[in-house]
Parts: sequence; structure tokens; C-alpha cells
Amino acid sequence: MAAARSNRSHENVANTISYVQCDGLAAMKMVKHCHEESMSNMEVAQGALLGLVVDSVLEITNCFPFSNNEDNVDEDDYQVTMMRRLRRVNVDYFHVGWYQSADVGNFLSLPMLESQYHYQTSIEESVVMIYDTQKSARGFLTLKAYRLTPQAIQMYKEENFTPEALRALKISYENLFTEVPLVIKNSPLTNIMMMELTELVPEEDGTHFLDLGTAGVLENHLRCLMDRVDELNQEAMKFNKHLQQVNRQEQERHRVLTKHAQENAARIAKGETPIPEEDVNKMFRPISVPPRLNPMIVSGQINTYAQHISQFCSQSLAKLYMTQALQGAKESK
Repeated sequence: MAAARSNRSHENVANTISYVQCDGLAAMKMVKHCHEESMSNMEVAQGALLGLVVDSVLEITNCFPFSNNEDNVDEDDYQVTMMRRLRRVNVDYFHVGWYQSADVGNFLSLPMLESQYHYQTSIEESVVMIYDTQKSARGFLTLKAYRLTPQAIQMYKEENFTPEALRALKISYENLFTEVPLVIKNSPLTNIMMMELTELVPEEDGTHFLDLGTAGVLENHLRCLMDRVDELNQEAMKFNKHLQQVNRQEQERHRVLTKHAQENAARIAKGETPIPEEDVNKMFRPISVPPRLNPMIVSGQINTYAQHISQFCSQSLAKLYMTQALQGAKESK
């Protein structure tokens, strides 16, 4: 009953938030922090989102990065201090989620799932925003907002990652997260300034997006895909080994029970008391099932890389055909 009420509560919150509205200033702060971290130490950039819920819209008005591990500062104290200082200068200080950088759209991981679970169970309307530094550097701004589905929250509450539990919840890597529509809002003055800056940018600056050198990017995608496939193969071998152990134990148990039945038949024929079967069952303890959460996450990562490779190859082919047409028109003159 309590689990059903919890599921209805999370579904109501998910239905209440129609979209996420992010201020341009907060978006630029996230972009700046993520690119600085990716260029300096290649670590994942993370930070807190601040804002408030207005009707059915989650408004994100500000953000700040989390402290680095090398700062030797308690993370909770750091966040409380930052929100207290923002409150003093009349800035929205309500915690509504967090953000994280991603590499080629692959953000799905076990720590990320655990962090969002803790956020969403303590702050029901919280979201996680993912900024892809690699795709944005190639001219495709990628900033998305996600929330855990009720099935994923229930899975973490039960802390049961066996195949039977995942099958009962009907959960897979495809429905771990649900994407929330995202809108970036700027003030009229900011829009005017952006129009003026657009006119100052030379036209030649956009030609690098037609770069035909795709070998490096495609090689990086394929290497990551190979690593994930190898990891999934290792997980499959672990599960197959578990199934072999279960079958071997079942065969041994069947052999012992058969021998036990024969011994009991002989004891009954002699008029002796038969040995109870409980003593035989205690000899065989159930073998623990390997958790299936990590293979599910790896499968989601493989799916993400495959989709990006397909999308990247389609864009590269379009560039090649466009270049071929331009070259043909140039030669015909």
C-alpha cells in the first residue's frame, strides 16, 4: 500500500512538471564549468541547480559547481554555505536538482543513477541536466533534462536487482529515465545583445562545421563501443557461470535426494525411522544471483554509442554529398 502511494506521488510530480525553463545565465554557467573541467583535467563536471516551481514549470534561475575533492571541504557544508550566501544577495536559493557533463551523450552510469535517486526522493521535483561537451564543441548544442521513472525509483527502494525483480517491474535501460522538455529563456536585453553579437561574427567562422575529417571522432566512438561490448560480454560470462553452478547444484541435489529416498526405503523395510528431507535440503544453500543492474546500464551505454555512430555517419554522408555537389558545380564553370 505504501509503495503504491509512493508510486502515485512520483507520477503526480512527473505529470505536474510540464517542462523545465532555464535562464540563459544559468545555462552559460553550466556550459562554462563543463568545458573548463573537460579541458583541464578531463573529469566529469557537476554542480547544483537553483530555482523554484511555478505552476507546472520548473524554473532554473542559477547554479554553482560542486567543490573539488582536492579542496578538502565537506560537500554538504559547502552547498549550504553557497545557498546561504546567494540568499543574502536576493538570488533564488531553492535546490531543484543538479547538472553533469557527458562525453558523446553517454551519461548513464551507476553513480549517476544513485545520485538522482537520492535527489528525487528528497526533492520530488528535482531534475538532472546533462550537457554534452563533445557534441556541443562540434556545433550541436546538447543540453537536456531528465528524471527517474517511477519503476526506477521503486527498483532502488527495493534494492533488488535480480532478473526476476527487474522483470516484475518491467524495467530496462530504455525506461530508467524520462526526458523533460527544456526551454532556455533570455531577457529582451539579452536577446538584443545576442543579435548584435551575431552580426559581429565573421561568416568564415562557421565553415569548420563542414569539416570532412571524421576519422578521429568515429574512431573514438568505436573504441568506446568496443570497451562497453567487452564489459557486457564479461557480465554475460558471469551470469552463464552462475547458471552452470545452479544446474550443477540441482543435479547434485537430485542425486542426493534419490540416494536419500533409497536409504529411507531400506530403513522403512527394516522398521527404522526414516531420515527427514530437511536435513538434505540444508546441505544445499541457494547460490546468490549476480545483480543485473550493471549489465542493464552497460546495455544502455552500448545503445547510446550505436545511436551516435549512426547519427554521425548520416551527417558525414550528407557533408560528402554536399561537398561533391559543390565541387561538381565549381568544375562545370
